[in-house]
Amino acid sequence: MKIHTVPDPVLRQKAKRVTSIDRSVQKLIDDMIDTLKDASGAGLAAPQVGVSLRIVVIEIPDEEVIVLVNPEIIKRIGERTVDEACLSIPGYQGTITRSVQIKAKALDRSGKAIRIKGEELLAQALEHEIDHLDGVLYTDYIKDSEDLKKITPVPS
Repeated sequence: MKIHTVPDPVLRQKAKRVTSIDRSVQKLIDDMIDTLKDASGAGLAAPQVGVSLRIVVIEIPDEEVIVLVNPEIIKRIGERTVDEACLSIPGYQGTITRSVQIKAKALDRSGKAIRIKGEELLAQALEHEIDHLDGVLYTDYIKDSEDLKKITPVPS
């Protein structure tokens, strides 16, 4: 799937709740996982592939892919400064504040209610991807223009 980049308006829309996890949603999830792996990212939200639905896929190194439908953050603990980038804002990295730990609830791809607790990179990915579902980009948290840096892509 094509990853949409700023200033595409889909990235600023509040995504709609998924009301039924049908065959089309399952296909979207599979396509999002393939797209995430191809892009070598940590996470991908449906709006990033042009679909305004509340679906997120996250892949942390050495872990299974996490699929979250209609995720919501229910608790944030602590603060830490992180360098963050985004597949929808290629060529840049920003220094922002994220939580140390996140607790979220969602549905898995079979529709079962789940809770997930993340620390460090997983907490950061959960916040980042759930922000996408609300039309928020990491650059919205940058306080000083010096905190946004142009980066050169690593050759693959």
